Amino acid sequence: MKIAVLLSRLRVEEKMIFQALRERGVDFQRIDDEALAFAATSGGWADSYDVVWCRSLSHTRALYALSILNGWGVKTVNTYDVINTCGDKILTTMALTRAGIPSPRTVVALGPDAALASMEQMGYPVVLKPAVGSWGRLLARVNDRDAAEALIEHKQTLGGYQHSVFYIQEYIDKPQRDIRAIVVGDETICAIYRQSPHWITNTARGGEAVLCSLTSELSELAVRAAQAVGGGIVAVDILEAPDGRLLVNEVNHTPEFHGAITVAQTDIPGKMTDYVLRVAAS
Repeated sequence: MKIAVLLSRLRVEEKMIFQALRERGVDFQRIDDEALAFAATSGGWADSYDVVWCRSLSHTRALYALSILNGWGVKTVNTYDVINTCGDKILTTMALTRAGIPSPRTVVALGPDAALASMEQMGYPVVLKPAVGSWGRLLARVNDRDAAEALIEHKQTLGGYQHSVFYIQEYIDKPQRDIRAIVVGDETICAIYRQSPHWITNTARGGEAVLCSLTSELSELAVRAAQAVGGGIVAVDILEAPDGRLLVNEVNHTPEFHGAITVAQTDIPGKMTDYVLRVAAS
């Protein structure tokens, strides 16, 4: 069995994954996404691998690389469809909605006037997000009409397709934390709270990882959300509403786990590696 690991940068997660592969005696090769060039008509180098495990930081590189690889019939984790869906919050929301997964109320406005009217109708505060983005970047809590008008004007001035569509979500007054559950295949392998006094609780923005007990409700919700976007290895971000509801906020297709590994009571890279080996052998 031979595995390729496609990545942008060797982070602590990839080092752990490489160690898990070595412990299992797997023949693997690191492939830097920036160095790749594909001949669109031929599988070439990829034909020699049983599976390509995508750990790319670049959404664009991952998206096109997996489109080509899956088009050639090469097995990948995750697949192009999963990365395409999870990499776009609008597509993620629609997939969750179709599957009946509870999520925050969301409006997608295609113009500035429609965006402002939608915020007014939803009621402040609301959260304005870019459709494509990660690590809590470019999020804004909009507290009133003045702030809404200013943000919309800024987006219009910045230009670019990512600022021309407005993804508006109700603000959930969560208890200074959210939940990140890691799903591998059909199993929720662990969950953590990401705690912060700031309303953005991502660990990339300073959130502290704290172990979260896996209840049956939480585990089942995370698996359902993962299946809604196509399955594989994903991280499901969940908000606790004031009335006790669990709401799926986002699904991440290339989960980092440097925060979770410090508190989790499970072998995260090992379970991920075992899943990838099962895909390769299938």
